[in-house]
Amino acid sequence: MKKLISFALPSLLVLFFSCQEKTTTNNFLDGKDQVSYNFHVRPILSDKCFACHGPDANKREAGLRLDIADSAYATLKENPGRHGIVPGNPSDSEIYIRLTSDDPGERMPPVESNLSLNPDEIEIIKKWIEQGARYEPHWAFVKPQKQALPKVKHQKWPSNEIDYFILRQMESAGLKPNAEADKVGLLKRISLDLTGLPPLPEWIADFERDDSEEAYSNMIDQLLSKESFGEKMAALWMDISRYSDSYGYQDDNVRTQWPYRDWVIHAFNKNLPYDEFITWQLAGDLLPDKNKEKILATAFNRNHKYTEEGGVIEEEYRVEYVLDKTNTFSKGILGLTAECAQCHDHKYDPISQKEYFELFSFFNNTPEKGYEGDVMQSKPAKTPILWIEKEDIEEILKFINQQDSDRIMVSVMEELDSLRPTFILDRGLYDAPTDQVFPSTPLSVKAFDQNYPKNRLGLAQWTVSKDNPLTARVFVNLIWQEIFGQGIVKSTGDFGMQGDLPSHPELLDWLAVDFMENGWNIKRLLKQILSSATYRQSSVVDRKKLEKDPENTFLSRYSRLRLPAENIRDLVLASSGLLVNEIGGPSVKPYQPKGLWEASTSGRGELKTYQQDSGEKLYRRGLYTFIKLTSPPPMPIIFDGSNRDLCEVNRGRTNTPLQALVMLNDPLVLEASSYLANTLLKRKSDPSLAIEEAFLRIVCRYPKHQELKILEDYFKEEKIRFSKDMSQAASLIRVGNSASQTEEINEDLAAMMQVISLLYNLEETLMKI
Repeated sequence: MKKLISFALPSLLVLFFSCQEKTTTNNFLDGKDQVSYNFHVRPILSDKCFACHGPDANKREAGLRLDIADSAYATLKENPGRHGIVPGNPSDSEIYIRLTSDDPGERMPPVESNLSLNPDEIEIIKKWIEQGARYEPHWAFVKPQKQALPKVKHQKWPSNEIDYFILRQMESAGLKPNAEADKVGLLKRISLDLTGLPPLPEWIADFERDDSEEAYSNMIDQLLSKESFGEKMAALWMDISRYSDSYGYQDDNVRTQWPYRDWVIHAFNKNLPYDEFITWQLAGDLLPDKNKEKILATAFNRNHKYTEEGGVIEEEYRVEYVLDKTNTFSKGILGLTAECAQCHDHKYDPISQKEYFELFSFFNNTPEKGYEGDVMQSKPAKTPILWIEKEDIEEILKFINQQDSDRIMVSVMEELDSLRPTFILDRGLYDAPTDQVFPSTPLSVKAFDQNYPKNRLGLAQWTVSKDNPLTARVFVNLIWQEIFGQGIVKSTGDFGMQGDLPSHPELLDWLAVDFMENGWNIKRLLKQILSSATYRQSSVVDRKKLEKDPENTFLSRYSRLRLPAENIRDLVLASSGLLVNEIGGPSVKPYQPKGLWEASTSGRGELKTYQQDSGEKLYRRGLYTFIKLTSPPPMPIIFDGSNRDLCEVNRGRTNTPLQALVMLNDPLVLEASSYLANTLLKRKSDPSLAIEEAFLRIVCRYPKHQELKILEDYFKEEKIRFSKDMSQAASLIRVGNSASQTEEINEDLAAMMQVISLLYNLEETLMKI
């Protein structure tokens, strides 16, 4: 099997000669090319200079600010005869003089900062000053524009608009796109991307037989219409909304926010436009036509941790909760690191501490309390609460999966009758209020329209305004990351000056504008990306491309990606036949190593011991696994799942021995292997046919002759081994809750189980290729 080659998109735009390449090439500094402040200069200044000469007034040295033109051009406070930058004249510009000084006491950055500029970076600064030192607004704070499609040489390759932007850069780098992936491989890819589940064998057969031009498009539509689509998308949003089933902190008792998860699944499945999806979550309780569904959506804001420990200061934690809401909004929806301005003006982005607390004030006007009692008085929801009654589930909230008649409590948002004053907090401390502030938004992003109400509804309207430069860009980038493994902007949660530059800026803007022009239609956006020739490329890597573009910056192939943690579980369950296709409902507690949970509890409350579920609850999708914040489920964490403590917009992809140990020894994988082996051997008298179907169900393609021969030989070897020791076979086969369905223990069953376990451990099985 092919070895995994894991690639990441570069930090900076290669087309514009990114700063990462400046140590190896200086070709654009030949007197002909214009140096870009956004793509060449700002990354250097942000990394090396803004900590002392940036937006944070409290840390600014020598009165010199280099992130704003007027300040950089002005006379220096400590040396009125000098200027930080003199456009057109590096030799009179103090910044260049200090960068090139031989005197350690004069040279910048100072020695003690452990920062320095290499010769190429200094040359860039010099060239920029010579060309007039022209400043540009930060690209992410400029309203996106839909540019004309670029011209390309290979005009027959593009399938839609996306491909023109991708191909233009490929051709500029002397690369050609890969051939299209084989048909069955594409089916597995789109099925995993849209539902998180492998295609069924009958889908594969039907798709292969369908030679019509519409076959691929029709299959995308079919997958988008499945309820499992909402589950796949909800996994992403659960990370962003920091969903969990417990309160966190020491006692970490149970909470009931799961109806919010049911709503998210429902919203994605009915294709609620993204602007409404965001508006309901930020301010559904403030809409003129509010109902229980829209109020339930506001649980997005309430998924943060809560303390139930006696002796805490209520106001301290109340402020902590509002901070969390503010930071989740700024990171998950705006793609900004606004939390850096909680204690002081942002060091890198033009967001002041005053602006941070103006944003904070939108979320500061609820009756939420910092403390409602200790763990012995715990409630499954905190004030304010939405009560969901049986009649609600029969009418407005039909999408909620509630099996009993008990009413459900969910933490949601509600406004106070009178305005709670908001103050700038000195160093971010709850008990150090200074100047009063009022609801507003960072001016550098977009001024707050005074026609908007000064509450969360106004914030929502500002957020989804088509003039907001961030919201559509950030979501389009999230979806791109879900599909290709990396966003067009690699730093998904940071579109600010310390974030990565977009690899394809015109494409990002085109997609963002197109998304808004077409009603913020999420399913349309996904189909648009999956229909592109870029997406449909083979993931085969040849040596020339690997040497020329090792990080696949130009997307001249499809990147091989390991499945997300939840979908590894889902693939095992679905392919084995164990998966329970039930949508929504309370979280479940699957297999877990004994003692792990108890080792991290206080020994009090409803969750002091792990009560494993039984029956069908053991075979629910990974989305529904119970998330206890102080003891997150081990299998997802080993495969880089989120621990849900905070808003998370991207996950790492590691490769550790623990992952192999999970796939070889986890009770779920062993049980699935045994269950599928038993199922196939009952239907197939010929073991070779059983192996072939297992391969198709798990790897999602037909095995090649040589592959089938290897597996048949392995089956025979294992059969001989188990025939000599049936006790070993029994201990393997009887793993898990479904073991009772295995009627007979024999060497054929044990050997087939081993073959299936091998298939689950193939790299190709766990990859989207």
